[in-house]
Amino acid sequence: MTPQRLGQHFLADENWRQRIARAIPPGGVWIEIGAGHGEMTELLAKTAERVVAVELDSLLLPKLAERIAPLGNVTLAAGDVMELDLAELAGAERFSVYGNLPYYITSPIVHRILKHADRIDTVFLVMQMEVAERLVAPPGGSERGYFSAFTQFYASPQILLRIPPGVFRPPPKVTSALVLLRPPGERVHLGIADEPGFLRFLKVCFAQKRKTLRNNLRALLPAARAERALEQAGIAPGARAEQLTLTQFARLFALCSDGSA
Repeated sequence: MTPQRLGQHFLADENWRQRIARAIPPGGVWIEIGAGHGEMTELLAKTAERVVAVELDSLLLPKLAERIAPLGNVTLAAGDVMELDLAELAGAERFSVYGNLPYYITSPIVHRILKHADRIDTVFLVMQMEVAERLVAPPGGSERGYFSAFTQFYASPQILLRIPPGVFRPPPKVTSALVLLRPPGERVHLGIADEPGFLRFLKVCFAQKRKTLRNNLRALLPAARAERALEQAGIAPGARAEQLTLTQFARLFALCSDGSA
């Protein structure tokens, strides 16, 4: 299977690999998503207690295994990160994640990583800049969406570096970014008991961005009740989902769930 088939863009520039490595804190257990040729694996291994290098591409595995063999603190996990259990790979310890993500599957991988937010210390991800900007988008911006709200529920996101296309092989057509995700995010102070229900609620609220929140809520509630819930939450009837903070969503979710609206 070719690198292009898997959406791989290898970070070929040594200076940029070193810049990223300097941004990553030493120590701890690290899971590397998409170890590729093993260059970043070696850099992670210099300062980490233990590294689990995950790689899907069967064409890369033999040389990757050969490269990491002399490293006493690295193990290879051959497989798809969307199928592997990250917590199981880490063992009983807390862990951090580094990954140079295929652009076409960035959002599903972030969702999968943050399912383990209670066990994660930090996450460093290389991704398309456009996706990174959606991930960090604050309330009120046009780039704000469900992906923004989901990520910020579980972690505090920050864009650390802008990475030019020319440092990758093959070069992508867009600028990339190194993003830091640091749990626990806003969930720590929202006190939501039914987190899966809250995330389903957020999906409905963001389902059709051109519609007002009131219209999207009609998928869950009668129109009159949706309007009462918005009024009781102190949210304007014409508000759209991208304008709300997670605190406002939590209040609205409570009103829509307990039948008080």
